[in-house]
Amino acid sequence: MILRERLLAAGGLEGLFLSDHRSRHDLAGIVSGERDATATAALAGRRVLLAVGGQMAAARAMIALDGLAARLALVPPKLAPEHIARIATDAEAEICVADAEGLAPEALPGLPRIDAADVFFRAGSGTKRETEWALATSGTTGAPKLVAHTLDGLAGGINTAAAPEPGTVWSTFYDIRRYGGLQVFLRAMLGPSSLVLSDAGEPVRDYLVRVGAENVTHILGTPSHWRLALMSAALDRLSPRYVRLSGEIADQTILDALRAAFPQARIAHAYASTEGGVGFTVEDGQEGFPASLIGTRAGIEIAVREDSLFVRSRRTGRRYLGATPEALIAEDGFVDTGDLVERRGARYHFLGRRSGVINVGGAKVQPEEVETVINVFPAVSMSRVRARPNPILGAVVEAEVVLRADADADRPALKKAIIAHCRPRLAGHKVPASVTFVDALPITSGGKLVRRGA
Repeated sequence: MILRERLLAAGGLEGLFLSDHRSRHDLAGIVSGERDATATAALAGRRVLLAVGGQMAAARAMIALDGLAARLALVPPKLAPEHIARIATDAEAEICVADAEGLAPEALPGLPRIDAADVFFRAGSGTKRETEWALATSGTTGAPKLVAHTLDGLAGGINTAAAPEPGTVWSTFYDIRRYGGLQVFLRAMLGPSSLVLSDAGEPVRDYLVRVGAENVTHILGTPSHWRLALMSAALDRLSPRYVRLSGEIADQTILDALRAAFPQARIAHAYASTEGGVGFTVEDGQEGFPASLIGTRAGIEIAVREDSLFVRSRRTGRRYLGATPEALIAEDGFVDTGDLVERRGARYHFLGRRSGVINVGGAKVQPEEVETVINVFPAVSMSRVRARPNPILGAVVEAEVVLRADADADRPALKKAIIAHCRPRLAGHKVPASVTFVDALPITSGGKLVRRGA
């Protein structure tokens, strides 16, 4: 599969568009422009680092470079310069496609550079080369790892045989250079359908107004994205047919809130990760997932081992990149996702990341479990639970809470009420020792709550 060829072969591109907060482009014009021979010769068969500022620039470059470059390493937004340098090294980049917004001209002085303006619309391979895609993981601390994928694997969870519903317009809070956003980009391009791109610096209200004006029908984001959207007065600008959550645990509170906000829409939450690919989608309106999804189905196998979720399929990443990469795929072909689950009756529930456990006097606490309980409290919009050092227990649980606009003004009483709400619902060591009210919580560029280093 070569993305540009698939778009050209699909036909029916008239009237379809890509738009962002600055511009709007016809999709037909993006894929059918004349080729620039100099750029094509410089990029053909090379390992390319893509470091551009906006998502429109990234989208156009990805269409141009797939099938031309041997490897395409995507630099997500808001990365520190040293992390970009690390990605370039791990990807063994031979040349960089960049603009000043994405990478300063003096950065990476040893790497040849082509201005992104010379690639858009014009670079094309005319070959059948399979480009390897390298995606950065979405960790909140340290340099991200690079995961190698094929385009077929990335599109493995997309039904490319089904024509899109008439008038379908996709959008996502995600950046398309991260796994979740790239899934939406590919869904739109392989449809084909129109796509409205978000922007890292755009206020939630402005994005919602723009999405509403473009008549977006299918929209995706993390639960944190959606909690922010539910706090916005511009939410009523949206009339989607399909709303989807992924990237974080979708608890019952957020699912019910979205059902109330969009009663006519299909509400889905999906399990996917950069390493494990797309695992499954749940559309029954309930948190967690049916135990019947464990096992083999439709080319994917899901297993639970020692409370961790494992995935084996063509959709998973192939390997980590770098000089001394750790193993991504075990000898039996499974990828350990690092996500902990617990079976309750006929359903599994997500507990959180294995790496995120808080140790309270030797007893384990999953921050997400406590947040799920706090978020049920009527006055709460969203919360974050973290460890606070304690000289006796090593750590205790502390909670930061964003209140709803209509919450009671008596803050001391609310703190006591939230803690009292937690006590009968959580084991004693999991109950927050303190509650702090904040105006907002930090969100990563991938749309997840910042868990560490904040």
